[in-house]
Formats: sequence, structure tokens, C-alpha cells
Amino acid sequence: MGVSPKIAPSMLSSDFANLASEAHRMINYGADWLHMDIMAVLSEEISSLSSILFNRAYLDCHLMVTNPLDYVEPLGKAGASGFTFHIETSKDNWKELIQNIKSHGMKPGVAIKPGTSVEEVYPLVRTLRKKYPSLDIEVDGGLGPSTIDAAASAGANCIVAGSSVFGAPEPAQVISLLRNSVEKSQ
Repeated sequence: MGVSPKIAPSMLSSDFANLASEAHRMINYGADWLHMDIMAVLSEEISSLSSILFNRAYLDCHLMVTNPLDYVEPLGKAGASGFTFHIETSKDNWKELIQNIKSHGMKPGVAIKPGTSVEEVYPLVRTLRKKYPSLDIEVDGGLGPSTIDAAASAGANCIVAGSSVFGAPEPAQVISLLRNSVEKSQ
């Protein structure tokens, strides 16, 4: 496949009162990325995590907002690594948005809601795994030991998992299981 597994615990499932220690804990358990769902400007939290981690983790920010362009500058300044926006909110300005994301030092990502056809993102990538074997494809939502094989066999290599990691008695084992499933599917 040409891409490495990337396991990203969703910080939405963490203890927000101890965000820094939760982030360190997940990195120490083997997480590659930390996933942040952004529903409002959280640039202070991103900046705090960014400075605490000193580039030990990729901060993957998933914008769940109606105007993602408004968030590019604050999140770029705060130290976000990745900026994923929903195509449904950016159909008319996705080219400008991607340029803006890159100009602020972040890696752009495109998300689609479950009810949206994957064809909506074809103008951005044409095809997914087959045409771009080194493209990172992220799956977010309900992933854990019982669902990882389906996502991995479909071509996903970036796995966002919240409650299945943070709620596990042994989070490191869940992270390892997720990674192994992606590796086996390649």
C-alpha cells in the first residue's frame, strides 16, 4: 500500500481537565497522532498541546464547523499539524481553503459525512487508495477492536479511535491491535 499505519486517539474522549497528561499518556502508549474535533475555536487548547508535546505527535484537527476558512489562521498559529475540513461546507472554495491551510504550515485533509457520496471528493483526489497508494486515508467514528478490520481492509491507514482507546483497561493493547490490523491489510 505504501503508507504506514497512524493511530490517532480522539482527545474528545479524554479527560479534558487533564488534557496534557492524557496526550502524553496516549503518545507513551504508542499513538502516532492526536485527533482533536474542533466545534469552536480551541486555539488555546491546541497551542497548549502543541507546546507540551514539542512535536512528539501530529496534531490532527477535524473541523466540524460551517466556515472552516475562519479557523485556518488561529489553528496554524496555535501549532496544529493537520486541518481536515468537510467538503459539504466548502464546495465553492475548497481550492482557496487548501492553499490557505498549506500557507499556514498545516497538512490539509478532506472529510465527508456518512450520507455524502465519495464522488464529492473526486475533484480533489480523483480516486483514493488505487490511484494514490501513498495517500493517508483516515476513518473516524466507532472504530475499535470489533470494527477495525473492515476499515483497514477498505484502505484506511489513519485510524481515529476515542472511547475504544480511552475507555479500555489497557489502551496500549488497543492501539497495538488497531495498528496490527492496518499492517495486516496492507
